[in-house]
Amino acid sequence: MITDTPHIKRRPPSEVMRLERLGSLHQSRLSFMRVLLRRLAGDNWEFSRPQFEIDETGVGFAVYTATGPERSYSLVAFAHDLPDEMRSDRVIAEAWDATFTLFDGVPSDADIDRLKQNVPLQEAGRISEKELSLSRANRSVRLWEHVVSALAKGHQPDTNMIDQVGYLMRTTAVYGSGKFGAADRETISDREELYPPFQVEMLSVYLTRAFVLDLVQHMAQMKGGTTTAILDPSIARDLGIGNSTGLGMAPFVINHPVLFNNWIMAREEAIRQVRLIASASEDVTGVFKNRLKRSAISVSRWASKHPLQIEKIDALKSDLERLSSRVEEDDFQTPYPWNQLMEWAATHLSTEGQELLASLILEPYPDLVDPLVTSMADASPAVTTIDGAMPIGDVNSLLEQSFGWAFEYDWQSPRNCARAWYVSEEKLEPRLGERFEEPIAPYEQPLAPARDAAQAYNALKNWPETSEIAEFLQRHPEHRHTIRRAQLSQSAPYGEIRDNTIAVDVLPIDMLRAKLSFFGATHFDPRSDRWVRICMFAGAPYPETLSEANADDWVYPELAP
Repeated sequence: MITDTPHIKRRPPSEVMRLERLGSLHQSRLSFMRVLLRRLAGDNWEFSRPQFEIDETGVGFAVYTATGPERSYSLVAFAHDLPDEMRSDRVIAEAWDATFTLFDGVPSDADIDRLKQNVPLQEAGRISEKELSLSRANRSVRLWEHVVSALAKGHQPDTNMIDQVGYLMRTTAVYGSGKFGAADRETISDREELYPPFQVEMLSVYLTRAFVLDLVQHMAQMKGGTTTAILDPSIARDLGIGNSTGLGMAPFVINHPVLFNNWIMAREEAIRQVRLIASASEDVTGVFKNRLKRSAISVSRWASKHPLQIEKIDALKSDLERLSSRVEEDDFQTPYPWNQLMEWAATHLSTEGQELLASLILEPYPDLVDPLVTSMADASPAVTTIDGAMPIGDVNSLLEQSFGWAFEYDWQSPRNCARAWYVSEEKLEPRLGERFEEPIAPYEQPLAPARDAAQAYNALKNWPETSEIAEFLQRHPEHRHTIRRAQLSQSAPYGEIRDNTIAVDVLPIDMLRAKLSFFGATHFDPRSDRWVRICMFAGAPYPETLSEANADDWVYPELAP
């Protein structure tokens, strides 16, 4: 018998927006890679390779075109002969094994000639409004050479090596949204296929994966001739595209409070709606149990050398054992089974395990969850406008709601303001320095919203609550960015991190993990507290085999027959 509907709200920002939890998020049905492939398959997109002009040394270019109901997009890929001493994942690198751009349409010969002069230069070149992204990638040298050699000799590569590395190339940057001359986001955001966030970048990486497979097969063919083996499709499917992501991405979640709020809110709303489901059918629980077992396989393959991540992986493995035992004992016949399972997890699993479970309970409900993708873009008008007529008392209330926890901090303590975010002169990329060891304070970026909110709140104490905030800002314009953020919180309650982003113990990798989980990344492998390697599209079907049947659950490894 079903009892009264429980009063379930979205989990509060004070719980969700802690860095420890954000740094434990996992991919889900709302992740942008899965969103992309569902649309490509559902709308019957067609794929072609109109050009593949790569010579015997692996140098040249290729074009991969995706054609949908209304328009086409083409990845233009350039392969280079890169000396080992020039290969670097750092943003200051000046040469790469491959460079790419996503072209809006199908490029002409003139377009190709123009792109040849610019795309291989990356930041040093310029692309146009005809291009939507700019990216580059380096080989995983050891695995690349092994695969080429094995295929050339007529046999398949070692699957253990494939599992250990997971990719033949890794991107070191995928730029979009107007950088280096590319089309601005606003010019394409009204296209249905590109409306969800980061669809341009995800399509670029997906087509890059197809190019990498063709290139490694081509290089093997050049070496082995008629004896060359074709890479087994099951091995090829396990290969993704690696990615090295550093501090340049970390400020994103601070600089885009409305957009990041929309991502988190969509996920939290999906979780809430599933928890409100009164009963679960056998078919539904079967999907959940299947994804749980396949997640355990994925976690068993997750390797890292970073002590913090090793600890988290070990805890997650234990979590999955406990969760599996709990699920086996549960017949899912009790009222509101998903809510009960989430409440059990809150006291029995680590934060990492809780967030994996939160993603897994969404899997059986595509009709409920997937439409929430439409709310994840930032379609709001310009966020630069401040409501100057707002009473100071109301501003204070908003500051208290988002940053009340920070008002008791001693912001003069070196521990609480040990770090400072700045932009490097050489590459115009965000960096995090030691405030008391480097002369960087004059160049600090506004990436410490908690400290700035405390300072603004203190400055407002002696102002009448009925006065308009415009009067205060005329005398104290240095607080404009904080007041703007406070007002944005009215519609973006999940827009603020509830931790100190300049503390001595802050872990920027938590911010990286949060963003990358929404991309759909798996197997996070931090190399320090400031950069991480991931794998994208591992297990996904290639364009020629993509269908509605395989477009979504590829992220979970197959169970042994």
